Amino acid sequence: MAQAKKTVTVPSRGGHAPADALPAEVYRQAVEQADVAISITDAKANIQYANAAFARVTGYDRAEVVGGNESMLSARTTPRAIYHDMWKTLDAGRPWSGRLLNRRRDGREYLAELAITPVLDASGQVAHYLGMHRDITAMHQLEQRVRNQKQLIEAVVDAAPMAIALLDDRRRVILDNQAYKKLVADLGTAEPAEVLLAGLGGAGEGTAGGRETGEVRIDRPGGRGPRWFSCAVLPIAVCDESADAFFAGASGRHTLLVASDITALRVEQERARTAALKSLLAEEEHAAKLREGLSAAVYRLEEPLNVIASAVGRLRARGDDGVSTALAQALEMGRQHVEDLRRSIPAGAPEAALGVNLNEVLRDVLDVATPRLLAAGITVEWQPAPVLRSVIGRPLALRTLFKALLDNAIEAVGAGGRRRNARREIRVETRTGREAVEVLLDDSGPGIPPDRRLKVFEPFHTTRTAGGHLGTGLSRAQQIVAEHAGDIEIAEAPRGGCRVRVNLPVNGAFE
Repeated sequence: MAQAKKTVTVPSRGGHAPADALPAEVYRQAVEQADVAISITDAKANIQYANAAFARVTGYDRAEVVGGNESMLSARTTPRAIYHDMWKTLDAGRPWSGRLLNRRRDGREYLAELAITPVLDASGQVAHYLGMHRDITAMHQLEQRVRNQKQLIEAVVDAAPMAIALLDDRRRVILDNQAYKKLVADLGTAEPAEVLLAGLGGAGEGTAGGRETGEVRIDRPGGRGPRWFSCAVLPIAVCDESADAFFAGASGRHTLLVASDITALRVEQERARTAALKSLLAEEEHAAKLREGLSAAVYRLEEPLNVIASAVGRLRARGDDGVSTALAQALEMGRQHVEDLRRSIPAGAPEAALGVNLNEVLRDVLDVATPRLLAAGITVEWQPAPVLRSVIGRPLALRTLFKALLDNAIEAVGAGGRRRNARREIRVETRTGREAVEVLLDDSGPGIPPDRRLKVFEPFHTTRTAGGHLGTGLSRAQQIVAEHAGDIEIAEAPRGGCRVRVNLPVNGAFE
């Protein structure tokens, strides 16, 4: 008699079918045709059932394994501790999952990922074990290959002499090498990448563009020399790791920063340039003093000539033509000589306006003045902004400006040094803003009284006899500042002495 088949009850929408709604044959065929290796053992791990996938993975026919023990698959190289943990978990009636090293029928070993579930009888005792495993040898090899490549890449990157940093889309460093870590201590900043990218003008920002390169100079505080880096920035497209971005592909961008230290090369170039600059500044200073001396001579000669002109007018008014005529002739000759002297004043050398980094200008001026500072026993505190925006101006004129200010500060500290226990210090600081660059020069000299702070900018004015600043050259300094559309002022330094503040616009119209 044919046995009547059970029918499958289809649950209503949102409902759940009871466990016995499907025929037992469906369960058997589902297990038999599953693509994962499945076996059922008794409580002692003797195999009572194995599906077709089990045979494909292990290489054994089902007739060969049924009745045998699961241990027949062991390669005998899995650590005993793993088996101990497995049986301890299973004996407690809990499922266990892990990896074992198995051996196929042909002797080849493979890595198996197992999940074993105890099957309890009506009394709650373990009656069978349901085992499912798959061959993950290829996946393990791929994982190891990726891990090895990662370690090799990290070793190569760490051994590289250049600083390397990988930044995420929020500009946070997520990977760096030893050379980059050394920059953190050397530059005194938490993230050198921020300073280097700022020096490149924000390279790597935006959504498009390829490799960007440039050179960055970083001025360090505390009198330490500047550092130069040749930088390259490369944007890298990356994929979002979240599940909802599985089909989206590349959806973000990281930034690779590579910075090579070229300080040694630049130091040698700077030494040669500084030597040439010393000569150039000396020539410019000599020419400026000559212009100032001749201008002062013309200014002073015009005073007696004006007196003679007044006398000629009075004599003519009294009718003394003889003397007035002689004096008029002498006055005319004197004015011709004064005009000849004025024409002999050498003009300043023509110089094109360029983008100028004031940190470099001040560093040059300090380098040139180093012998004089050492001879005077003056300590210089150099506090540059790490990265400074350029101003449009004449480089030599700006160097002349700050050399004049530094010379006056040295003179003032020397004057103040005659006081007992007087400090002999000069502090130079640069600050950057959106529209201007500010330079502060403080000295520990006696300072300048408020009523004289404007007079020091007058032509030929000096405060040497007053025991304060020398003053000479500040008229030209003010003129240079004005030519650069900036401003200059004198105030009292926070620690006593004099402060000179120079403010130069970044995009100011050069006059």
